[in-house]
Amino acid sequence: MDIGARIRELRNDKKITLRELSEKTKLSTGYLSQLERGLTTIATDSLEDIAIALGADLSYFFVPTESKNDIVIRSYEKSVFQIESDKFIHYNLSGNTEDKHMLPKIVLIMPGCNRNKEELKEFRHKGEEFLYVLKGILTVFIDKEKYELHEGDSIHFDSAIAHNWCNGANNVVKVLVIGTPNPFMIKKMKKNKFNI
Repeated sequence: MDIGARIRELRNDKKITLRELSEKTKLSTGYLSQLERGLTTIATDSLEDIAIALGADLSYFFVPTESKNDIVIRSYEKSVFQIESDKFIHYNLSGNTEDKHMLPKIVLIMPGCNRNKEELKEFRHKGEEFLYVLKGILTVFIDKEKYELHEGDSIHFDSAIAHNWCNGANNVVKVLVIGTPNPFMIKKMKKNKFNI
């Protein structure tokens, strides 16, 4: 089921008219009608407004799909494989995640993250992270340093160093992320270990 159909289904279940949804989201009834019929696309921040208006989590509109073994992923085949607290949406860029050492993905980050280092949880783990900003401004904390990355900027660091990144701006941030180790490969290795 596509996103538009899921919006229509949920709206009908809640007995909300297109006009009422339009008033709550500030999106026109014509646009919402086209969206529900699959005739147009929607930005993630607008979809978040619809989710709030319909009393749903953003994850409701995405159905994670199993990864393929293809070496080519077409633009229309990218699948959502993780949604974190309605702030981070991860799109898989590989069709064979379990057999690769690195995990390439596109991450959409919703606005609302505080840019103060003291209020962000720090992460440390084995491996490396490479981030390339495709859209927006990404705030990155590495050890005691704060970096503001703009469209076209990139950063590459050892993940064992305390780090975190967030969106402190008002618009959605879109980032290409390539990281090691690949958690899907680790899960497969653990599963195989116990199946021997």
